[in-house]
Amino acid sequence: MADLQTTGTVGAGVAKPGSVELERSFEQLRPQLTGYCYRMLGSAFEAEDAVQETMLRAWRSFDRFEGRAALSSWLYRIATNVCLTMLDGRNRRARPMDVGGPGSPDTEASALGTLPEAYWVEPIPSSRVLSDDGDPAELAQSRETLRLAFIAALQHLPARQRAVLILREVLRWQATEVAELLDTSVASVNSALQRARATLADRDVTIDDPTPELDSDDHALLARYVEAFEDFDMDALVALLHEDATMSMPPFELWLRGREAIRAWNLGTGSGCRGSKLVPIMANGVPAFAQYRCSGPNGEFEPWALQILDIAGGRIVAINSFLDTQRMFPLFGVPDSLPA
Repeated sequence: MADLQTTGTVGAGVAKPGSVELERSFEQLRPQLTGYCYRMLGSAFEAEDAVQETMLRAWRSFDRFEGRAALSSWLYRIATNVCLTMLDGRNRRARPMDVGGPGSPDTEASALGTLPEAYWVEPIPSSRVLSDDGDPAELAQSRETLRLAFIAALQHLPARQRAVLILREVLRWQATEVAELLDTSVASVNSALQRARATLADRDVTIDDPTPELDSDDHALLARYVEAFEDFDMDALVALLHEDATMSMPPFELWLRGREAIRAWNLGTGSGCRGSKLVPIMANGVPAFAQYRCSGPNGEFEPWALQILDIAGGRIVAINSFLDTQRMFPLFGVPDSLPA
């Protein structure tokens, strides 16, 4: 969409193809569409591909739009069709805890099983899908529905049920609007929503009570976590964890539950993390860190993991570490190394 020229408007103030106004309108909706596609697909990379395909299709067919509906509704219709096509015949993405029970912290590195990236729910930078200038209540719900546990739960829904739940419960569309988008009846939409909510309830996932924004105590907790991790003080670190805290490390299938299991892992197979540095970022609406290990030939710190933390009740309840830094670090715009 380069070298665009303004040519006027059609419909309800919507620009004709070839105009910079149209491109600007598309780009203003990109974060919302990216969030929608991410919740549908469970991958930031696939979500960006889906949004790009949506924009291309909309651009090419805009002469048939003629302003008969809101531009956003039209783009969501295209995005939904793109996502449904991408999901057709695919296995659902998962987290390690969806694959099997917790493993042993004594597992040797050589015995760790891995699965390809297409198997796992992947994180997304908060900046790609959230805006701080929105309604605080809506922003809180948006953050809640970006959490990895929620994204993983969505993957258990059939694709059309997934679309219905996201449009109705996350984006707050009316049942009539969803029915029109999906070319179905309001009764079918309501039925799909009921089944989708029941599936999420079976997995102890809800969006009715969003987690509040981090307060000063939470920020102090994060500061203590960074200090403990960089000092590799496991006594101090596990004191910050909920007793049933979990730790996962895709692409490894292994995941751990409980303070003592996490302590044992870090002092054993995971001891290579000793001496790491953490750079704060935001992912999926929650605090995260780019982790670097001192492993470079000249003593520089090289990428090791992307950590995403879940906090509740003044404790860390989950440490989700993604080890595919070759893909993840460029996505999050963090340095490819830190000086010694």
